[in-house]
Amino acid sequence: MHLESKILDAGGFEYQSFKMNTMRTGFLWILFMLPTLTFSQKQDFGTIEKEFLNAFEAMDIPDLQINYVNLLQDISNGKELTKQEVFFREMLEKIKNIDSSKLTDHQWINYEIINYEARLNLERIRLEQGWKEVDLDDTKSIYTIPNGKNWYSYLLKRWVDAEVKPKELFSFGLEEIAMVKSNMTRLQEASGLSKEEFQEYLRDRAFYFENSEDIQKAFEKIKEEVGISSKNLFPYVPEIPEVNIARGSNQNMAQVPAYYSNNTFFYNIFDKPFNKRQLGWFYVHEGIPGHHYQINVNNIIERTRIQQLFWYPGYAEGWGAYVEYLGNELGIFNTIYDEYGKWEWDLIRSVRVCLDVALNYYGWSDNKALAFWKEHIKDQDDIGVREINRMKRWPAQVITYKYGAKVFLGLLQDAKSNADFDFKTFHHKVLEHGDIPISIVKKMMKKNKILN
Repeated sequence: MHLESKILDAGGFEYQSFKMNTMRTGFLWILFMLPTLTFSQKQDFGTIEKEFLNAFEAMDIPDLQINYVNLLQDISNGKELTKQEVFFREMLEKIKNIDSSKLTDHQWINYEIINYEARLNLERIRLEQGWKEVDLDDTKSIYTIPNGKNWYSYLLKRWVDAEVKPKELFSFGLEEIAMVKSNMTRLQEASGLSKEEFQEYLRDRAFYFENSEDIQKAFEKIKEEVGISSKNLFPYVPEIPEVNIARGSNQNMAQVPAYYSNNTFFYNIFDKPFNKRQLGWFYVHEGIPGHHYQINVNNIIERTRIQQLFWYPGYAEGWGAYVEYLGNELGIFNTIYDEYGKWEWDLIRSVRVCLDVALNYYGWSDNKALAFWKEHIKDQDDIGVREINRMKRWPAQVITYKYGAKVFLGLLQDAKSNADFDFKTFHHKVLEHGDIPISIVKKMMKKNKILN
């Protein structure tokens, strides 16, 4: 009766007298039913989309906070949490009856996001319903709060991707540390210098800028060169607004060599010289084809209203880190030292993956974390202390770079096995729906037969 009523609504005729008395009649019935069922799937899901959009906006769920103390201070009251729980459970029940293969591309993305968000929000709600008020101190890791390990596991899913797990990420971090060190050794050996000679040479004044004019000129040159090479690798480049380059003046950002904000790539030079080995990879991460590019692609492509409700840092930060690995294709690794600079910072990112899990899931002390840092990174203890404090305040955030890049690189490697592989086509498919959960990106690539 449910099926018959759908056909009546869509086709506008009375169905009850229709009988299947012969194989021929049955075959004709199936042929008639297929397009009608497909239309009904799209129509029914359209109603679900509207309901999800309207109800989600009306609930006014607090935005994700980077500082876990602020996040916990935003927990809704019990009545609001019950309302949210009922809504997300109803959404999951309703989409169970939808065949996602019958949906349009944009509906399919919305279907996946509704499923993703409903499940992740239900996990959040369970944690919030069990929350008991305690004194909070962001100089201590989230491990120290009641149910801290489960809170951290949730934040990993929210910041990185719903598929990730703490123990697996710790192992991933160790693998990345080994990979990065192998590349650093490769470049050291290519230099013809011993380990000691190589490290001494890296401290030479020739690798450092002393004034902002020289830094500005160097970045402007890289911007021009990458602007040309990126057109062969990425779609939409001619449509992307120009990225501005300027010296940073924000003392709160002085601890980083460069950053991106409001269509501008800022480089910092305060009381220390600027390392030339940071030029190329930093620009592509923050400018084109990194954050400036990806953010503006979102303004070019068609994104649904449901997509615009959410932001997925595993995709956004992962993309910025991913394009650094295309340094040879983009023409930013003109010497082994240019490439070595990329691995110097990649080592820090890799160590942070392990330490973030260690501090927030395994409950490591600051001293144990710093000892791990020193084991892998020499003569940068001040950065280590800063990063340890950051990871305690902002659990899970630092892992977005490495894990997101890993996913994109894996997709690239799989796509390259196709005989007709093309960088621009591949990147068009990865970018065509903007920043969505990276596990959904993987499903989308398989659905579109970009991967084998």
